[in-house]
Amino acid sequence: MMIHGIEVFTSFNKKALVKLKFVLARVAAITSCVAMILAGAVVASSPAIADEGAKSSQKTTQKGVIVTAFQQNWRSIAKECKKTYGPEGVKYVQVSPPQDHIKGDQWWTSYQPVSYKLNSKLGTEDEFKKMITTCKASGIGIIADAVINHTTGFANKDTVGVGGSKYDAANQSFPDAGYTKDDFHKSTENINTYRKAEIVWTHRLVGLLDLDTSNPHVQKTLGEYFAHMLKLGVDGFRVDAAKHMSPQDVKGIKDAAAEAAGTTPDKIWWMQETIGFSEQDPRIQPDQYLQTGEVNEFEYSYRLRNYFYGSIENLKHITDKLIPSKKAAIFVTNWDTERDNASRVLTYKDGKKYELANTFMLAYPYGTPNVFSGYEFTKRDEGAPGATQTSIPDVSCAKDSKWQCTQRLTSIRGMIGFYNAVRGTKVTNWQDDDDNNVAFSRGNKGFLAINNTEEPQKVSYKTDLPDGEYCNVYESKDCTKTVSVSGGKVKTTVDAESAVALHVNAVKSLGNARARNVTIFICVFVASICTFVVNRRFVEKSKKLAKGNSDGVKTGETKGK
Repeated sequence: MMIHGIEVFTSFNKKALVKLKFVLARVAAITSCVAMILAGAVVASSPAIADEGAKSSQKTTQKGVIVTAFQQNWRSIAKECKKTYGPEGVKYVQVSPPQDHIKGDQWWTSYQPVSYKLNSKLGTEDEFKKMITTCKASGIGIIADAVINHTTGFANKDTVGVGGSKYDAANQSFPDAGYTKDDFHKSTENINTYRKAEIVWTHRLVGLLDLDTSNPHVQKTLGEYFAHMLKLGVDGFRVDAAKHMSPQDVKGIKDAAAEAAGTTPDKIWWMQETIGFSEQDPRIQPDQYLQTGEVNEFEYSYRLRNYFYGSIENLKHITDKLIPSKKAAIFVTNWDTERDNASRVLTYKDGKKYELANTFMLAYPYGTPNVFSGYEFTKRDEGAPGATQTSIPDVSCAKDSKWQCTQRLTSIRGMIGFYNAVRGTKVTNWQDDDDNNVAFSRGNKGFLAINNTEEPQKVSYKTDLPDGEYCNVYESKDCTKTVSVSGGKVKTTVDAESAVALHVNAVKSLGNARARNVTIFICVFVASICTFVVNRRFVEKSKKLAKGNSDGVKTGETKGK
């Protein structure tokens, strides 16, 4: 009986082995089919994407997309890092000044420091640290806006900041910051000309007490402020009013920050606010501050408005004679320009043109792009929605909210993905109609077409993208709107004041449809033959195995007798 059991078990294993071989053979056939489909799709398409990236000689040096979360509290930014910034591929969030400041519901109160303690109407230091931690967990770095040229104005009669810091502006006393009268410039006059650098550097900006930034004690105090934020995990800084300090003073402050943080100045990333006008003193122009970091290239935003209200074919010259790309920090607008220079820049009030300008900025390889997300306003000094003298409520992106929530616009979401997909490639195949329709590729990783007219445009553009069906990320975030590339061309209709944005990370199907269908037919045919052959072999082996088992059982029965 024991021998008979072993024989039956062996018989069962042989059957199972044959069946397993049959299953594996079919899996191999199907796998080969899938591989042929994918290979066919790639062969039928344009040259390999990886090859183009390797050939590209005009590399970009951008650090990643920044979103400025203007006057948004730390709790709201932390939530948005998890909900939007992280999932959409934003690299950094620039926050409003975190230091203690004067009371008031106006936005500019954040720009009048009374100490460098991190308690403000945007939140406490603990909430600031939690925001940094939460955002870092979502892959987002924090850039802090640093106000270091001045404190509050001499006319301020209050004596306690939002965070509890004590001060006496009339007597230039800020004990919680560590400043006395000796730490300020002696002049009590406001800046009355920008044609003399010394006046810009030593006089008061609209009545604000001007720090003597050449003073070693001031530099050390500011250096410790930067170092404290670096140690908390801040990744970089926007330096407010940089042109109101001499380049030598700015360098001294950065050196002090590096020493206090235990690092080197070149490892501290900051972008300096330097508004350049040709008629002003050459010593306060943006190019004078390149030694200490990037500078805001305001001319870029001025040109955007000029072209989108003129002819966007000029966009191909937008970077001519501007600051070199690796040193340029750019934007379509910010909180100052949308209030004080609205006639020179595009803002949310410009509707579709504002979206298209942001789209171009994120698609064209120049500088470090910064998308502005503020709030709607009717008066210049108007604070954030619901702001009080000492606090700002959480941000709401509901339809009836006054918060802009620019980062949640379908076009902006799509273009952040576009930016990340095409990094490292150059502009190829620029095409325009000498007026308000333009198109270009970013190597063979992306394609953008903009229609800046009030009528839909039927277009046919060349592109270096591989053939396939792509999601138009400008108009849909779920790929419900697609555009096909066939034979290296995009033939479609671009809606009025809209765009078509395609990239290789948002593809519905890749390759030539006809070639793919032929490949699928061949695969099915090959798989059918493989299946037929395997089936026959399985049947034959099963018959032999069955016959062998039958003979074995009979022999066993005979021996048993």
